Amino acid sequence: MDILSNLKYAKGSRKNRKRIGRGEGSGHGGTSTKGMNGQLSRSGANKRFWFEGGQMPLQRRIPKYGFTNYARVKYQVVNLEDLQKLADEKKLTSEVINPEMLKKLGLISTLNQPVKVLGNGEVKVKLNLEVNGFSKAAKEKIETAGGTIKKI
Repeated sequence: MDILSNLKYAKGSRKNRKRIGRGEGSGHGGTSTKGMNGQLSRSGANKRFWFEGGQMPLQRRIPKYGFTNYARVKYQVVNLEDLQKLADEKKLTSEVINPEMLKKLGLISTLNQPVKVLGNGEVKVKLNLEVNGFSKAAKEKIETAGGTIKKI
């Protein structure tokens, strides 16, 4: 029969923790298991996880190289062969091919990035393009086929 004075926690439900800083009688008083002096014995002491004890840290020891241009413009690329393939499938019905139409046809994924036409492949149909950029080869091939390019 359980009486309130005989109640105990279930076995394994409680951990025996070090009760540090609770007086000398606890066995963990005084310096509270932190030793006598030094960096980690002070209150509020913690080390960053990359700290190497005062040794020169790894990220400062290894050589640095390269350059990342944060102002780089990342274009979505459309090749002439892709436009010719769509023209052969009779999907290019519009007079003017602009980024909205290219998105609708599935050649680009978003309208938030500029579109650049590259000269990979041949074009036989007359194309009127309004895009953000184009290569010299693409411009020559489109103009020899009778098309026009307008930079937006």
